[in-house]
Amino acid sequence: MTIKNMERSLDFYQNVIGFQVISQTDRSAELSADGKRVLLVLEENPGAVILPERSVTGLYHFAILLPDRKELGIALARLIENGIALGQGDHAVSEALYLSDPDGNGIEIYADRPRSTWQRDAEGNYVMQTAPVDVDGLLEEAGAERKSRLPEGTVIGHIHLHVTDLQEAKAFYTDILGFDIVGNYAAMSALFVSAGGYHHHIGLNIWAGKHAPPKPGNASGLDYYTIVLPHHEELSRVTKALTDAGFEIEEKNDGIFVKDPVSGADIAFTL
Repeated sequence: MTIKNMERSLDFYQNVIGFQVISQTDRSAELSADGKRVLLVLEENPGAVILPERSVTGLYHFAILLPDRKELGIALARLIENGIALGQGDHAVSEALYLSDPDGNGIEIYADRPRSTWQRDAEGNYVMQTAPVDVDGLLEEAGAERKSRLPEGTVIGHIHLHVTDLQEAKAFYTDILGFDIVGNYAAMSALFVSAGGYHHHIGLNIWAGKHAPPKPGNASGLDYYTIVLPHHEELSRVTKALTDAGFEIEEKNDGIFVKDPVSGADIAFTL
């Protein structure tokens, strides 16, 4: 992800969000929750332009999934103590907090409810909502416990993207890549897809406007994201599907890169 000022961003991502730096150069930093697995890469461009919200395709938010509700309460307390402006939503399948980094990049921090409580409607869509979060209940879960770092078990639970067109997004993410539709929310101009029955690994929307332009190369924001595949056979299947569909593929670091035609970001497929 491109940011304008590394010092400013590292202060935010370490002290407010709770990441730790595991590798750093003059212009980049790799961030982790457990000190081993890279979850976020920051790339500094001092000349980066910070664009108005919902003006281009690309990142709407990336979502940090915590192991349980208590950890969400601890994260909430840390955000409050740092004076961070927050949005929030109880989505039935999860409870979520929303904020932005110093460059306007959207972040969700959330905890899932037990999968046994998730419900689907007659069309197979997960039943989701946006109701107020029980903030007092979260803080009660946290109690007096405070942590400066994200807990082990933290992962990037999903990513949500502004795209040019939902039908084109469906064709790419489901017909070619093979994700399942788990939320066809036409009334919200959004489509949620996932693998393995999750409530969504990728959210897709046209809230920046249908056929919105891509993020310019000199702007802050998402450059690429990574989809981790379970085995070589799946990597081979995805590679063949993309090649058969006419996409240009770059082989790199035991995986492949391809340009997402609807969000403008690159996608890395790795094991």
